[in-house]
Amino acid sequence: MWKPANPPSSNTPNTKPMMEPEKPTMSTTPNLTSEPTPAAAPRNAVLNNQEQATIGKSLVIKGEVTGSESLYIDGRVEGTINLPGNRVTVGRNGQVQANINAREVVVLGKVKGNLTASDRVDIRNEGSLTGDVVCQRISIEDGAYFKGGIDIRKPNQKEMTGATVVNGAAKTESTPAIATANA
Repeated sequence: MWKPANPPSSNTPNTKPMMEPEKPTMSTTPNLTSEPTPAAAPRNAVLNNQEQATIGKSLVIKGEVTGSESLYIDGRVEGTINLPGNRVTVGRNGQVQANINAREVVVLGKVKGNLTASDRVDIRNEGSLTGDVVCQRISIEDGAYFKGGIDIRKPNQKEMTGATVVNGAAKTESTPAIATANA
């Protein structure tokens, strides 16, 4: 007669479940079905519970990328990437020719374009960035390539307009001002 290895136990709120040692059972028929073991999570898995979209190695995107989730790029993107509240990670195989606007940007591959991050930019040792960076914090590891300018902004600081005052009238760098003489 067949007996289950672990008989079901009734778990009620006031009793503790009884743990019995597992007893080997003899069987005349070989066990052909084995239970699959759960796969372990990869070591470089995303630690937070947020969703993350992925652009794979063979994908090429030309145009504007927008959304409300983090993005991992291992392919090619040309155009603009606008994910203001999320993270953009350019993987080791990633090649980006775009301006990127995000909360956080991590560069492991190659990026040609300007980065605007509301929090931080991280250029890892194999990463390459050619373009200007505007952020609150930046990290450039040894071995990384960077060519461009860095503008560190304090939290809640707006973009500087470069306005100057000439004879009581405001003059900006983008529009010429007409100065009038008061007689």
